[in-house]
Amino acid sequence: MDNGRVTIRDVAARAGASIATVSNVFSGNKPVNADLRARVLKAADELTYQVDRAASQLRSGQARVVGVLVPDLDDVFFTSLVSQLEVLAQKDGYDILVASSRDDLGLEQSRLRTLLAWRPSGLIAVPCSDAVPDALRNKIGRLPIVFADRVPPEGSLVDTVAIDNREAGEIAARHLLAKGHRDILVAASSLAISPIRERVRGACELIRSTLGREPTVIELGSNADRGAAAFLHWLERHPQPSAVIALTNVTTLSTLSALARMRMDIPDPVSVVGFDDYPWMSARKTGVTAIRQPIAEIAEAAWSRLRARMAGNMAPPTHSVLQTSLQARDSVRDLAATAERGGSRDPDPLPNPERPSGTAKAVH
Repeated sequence: MDNGRVTIRDVAARAGASIATVSNVFSGNKPVNADLRARVLKAADELTYQVDRAASQLRSGQARVVGVLVPDLDDVFFTSLVSQLEVLAQKDGYDILVASSRDDLGLEQSRLRTLLAWRPSGLIAVPCSDAVPDALRNKIGRLPIVFADRVPPEGSLVDTVAIDNREAGEIAARHLLAKGHRDILVAASSLAISPIRERVRGACELIRSTLGREPTVIELGSNADRGAAAFLHWLERHPQPSAVIALTNVTTLSTLSALARMRMDIPDPVSVVGFDDYPWMSARKTGVTAIRQPIAEIAEAAWSRLRARMAGNMAPPTHSVLQTSLQARDSVRDLAATAERGGSRDPDPLPNPERPSGTAKAVH
């Protein structure tokens, strides 16, 4: 061994295999007999051998590495997405490099340049904004790229994977309307992001077409603590709504935190429909009704498209749209049933919700 550094030659000698075989075990370029592969991995473990990725990249001109860019690793949705992608990539012999933009356009550019410096085989990105990041503009058509989650509704020049955000907003609103709610507040993170605008649009159009009036929309940002403070500030200055639709998992936390600080219980006096479906939502004393995003399916669709592109697929971009579902629990009070028993706070009959059209207006 040279100066104590374990080399691929040392692993080959310990395993009784050729250097080429050891290389194939770690690169995945060619299949290796299972017994021989096990000997190589055991030898590498005994010698605490680490693959020199940089040297491998210099030899091949490209690493078996995929870059993944997300806006915020504090957001459980994005960490769940990364975790799913990591499993899928590993199965196909790839490593992933993960970077967070912190929802900052300048930092996004810097992080993308760092990822691209690795000459990755491909990139899965959740951009900060509706626009294609400047660092990627000259990579389109040259580097396999898939945009996930934050996808402009009008489409993109690269493959995209997202949910039907407008329908997700409609599902939440329809559930509350069916339960007899009329004073519904819509809590968004940022209307600058097209998926959030589409969720707001879906909820507001259905509420407006059913009740004949606009719901109030507030923006709480992407930080749970600051969002809770903002919602608390709003609650202290406005009449209490009968229900809240929170359009991200972070705004769901902000909403619940603010209501707790005001000592308001759910579902009475305030009902809540949250977004994303995580174990903590059902572990509460009052389980949270939520819109479930199919995270595993999103990751699988994004990886499948990227894998096809890395394999040489040159077909026009595809735009995958996945469906959400409602996970009903106990956080929504059934005012319609209360009205039937003669105890309604607002006895006026509620029209049947119909699928609306048009554009919602946000009221701050």
